[in-house]
Amino acid sequence: METYTTDDALTVMGFGKSQSFVLAYAGMGWVAEAMEVMLLSFLGPVVREEWNVSPQDESLLSSVVFAGMLIGAFTWGFISDRYGRRTVLLLSTLLTSGLGFLSALSPNYLCLIALRFFVGIGVGSGHVFSSWFLEFVPAGNRGTWMVIFSFFWTIGTVLEASLAWVVLSSLSWRWLLALSALPCFLLLPFFRITPESPRYLCAQNRMSDAAAVLERMANANQAALPLGVLTFCGETKTGYVSHTSEDGHLIPISEKEHTVVNVICSKSGAIAALRKLLSHNLLRSTLLLWFVYYASSFAYYGIALLTSQLTDVNRSCSSDLILEMHQKDGNLYKDTFITSLAGRIQGSRINFVRFSC
Repeated sequence: METYTTDDALTVMGFGKSQSFVLAYAGMGWVAEAMEVMLLSFLGPVVREEWNVSPQDESLLSSVVFAGMLIGAFTWGFISDRYGRRTVLLLSTLLTSGLGFLSALSPNYLCLIALRFFVGIGVGSGHVFSSWFLEFVPAGNRGTWMVIFSFFWTIGTVLEASLAWVVLSSLSWRWLLALSALPCFLLLPFFRITPESPRYLCAQNRMSDAAAVLERMANANQAALPLGVLTFCGETKTGYVSHTSEDGHLIPISEKEHTVVNVICSKSGAIAALRKLLSHNLLRSTLLLWFVYYASSFAYYGIALLTSQLTDVNRSCSSDLILEMHQKDGNLYKDTFITSLAGRIQGSRINFVRFSC
């Protein structure tokens, strides 16, 4: 009996209308999360001025968000592997949008800190949005489409800087928080028509559900599925030749043994995967990728969030007349545009390497 895998089906049907919808939905998720993160560049100074908090407390506002993102990135991955990608898309969207809007109503600084921490947990689901999108893309084109997908983050940062430019010049920071949560709310009406990842369904041994998703995608793309029965075993046909000896260690157990093994649902699956990444054969590549991604993220977020602080330093060194002039111009927002664009270009290059290898 002939069989085919999800990668075989995606390669045959190509990138069409169904993937375009997934790209738009996941991209909007990244736009919303980028706005929530870039918001920190503008929120700290105005909150410090209104509530007269110390510089240490002002920096705490950004720290708690990233602490929440750390917890969220760790937690949402397990939830998506256990209960599905769509579950995480819904829960993280509700958490980010709901608490992001409620933070605009914060009566004091401590309440704002607590709410932004939970917003950070929701924002930590960004990797699930990108993974969910990539699981609908043909394997040979994932590097290119990840570069395109990365620019949604740039769109979010530019929108947030533009929104801050308009809102903070005439309204309070509470309006900025409320309006920044709006893109997340826009995801909710379209959630019911978002498909579950066929790769996840196959890993859960729900082959009929996965086949139904692939069939709807093929109809939308006006293409035909390969002949045979969908299976979660067999080698993936990616359309390119692999040259490194490490690829054999990266092939999932279920594919190497031609057996449907529910690694995702097992409690030791995540630990086993981590041990494999830190094994002798993959240790060098794992550490290099971790370091490059960490260094890039550290530089990007550090420069982006320091933009407002550097602007304040320039203002403090000026006279009162120059101070008033600087407060009226848009140098802070222009600097944010430049730093966000440069950071996303660098991030796109890293993502192209990650998903093309």
